[in-house]
Amino acid sequence: MRFLIQRVNSASVTIDEKIHGSIEKGFLVLVGVNETDTQIEADKLIRKLLGLRIFQDENGKTNLALSDVNGTLLMVSQFTLYADCRKGNRPSFVHAGDPEHAKALYEYILQECQHAGYHVEHGEFGADMKVSLENDGPFTVMLDSDELA
Repeated sequence: MRFLIQRVNSASVTIDEKIHGSIEKGFLVLVGVNETDTQIEADKLIRKLLGLRIFQDENGKTNLALSDVNGTLLMVSQFTLYADCRKGNRPSFVHAGDPEHAKALYEYILQECQHAGYHVEHGEFGADMKVSLENDGPFTVMLDSDELA
């Protein structure tokens, strides 16, 4: 499982020319699920995401977590985080989770972040979405469940 996290001043996702979800200060999180991911990997990444201290404190140090700044989450499913570009020029997505499996885990992640007390906006799984953001920093972090202890 992969989370691409962008610290934002604002972000929104539009579907069929209508804003489906939008946030102010917080994290835009692109969520990629592979074929072997389970709720165990999701729980590890959620814990890391919600504890990530990448907002600046009063001294300009990245020392504050999402909860410290009353930040919100915009979560967007993104199977292309599992693009394999090693051969040729056309990416392969064979490692991305099948849609039914990936959708179930994506919805689980949304639910768990909400249960943890965070305001969560989101895209629609499988939809053609347009994502807009004002990246703060820019500050972008990739979390990969294969690389977490």
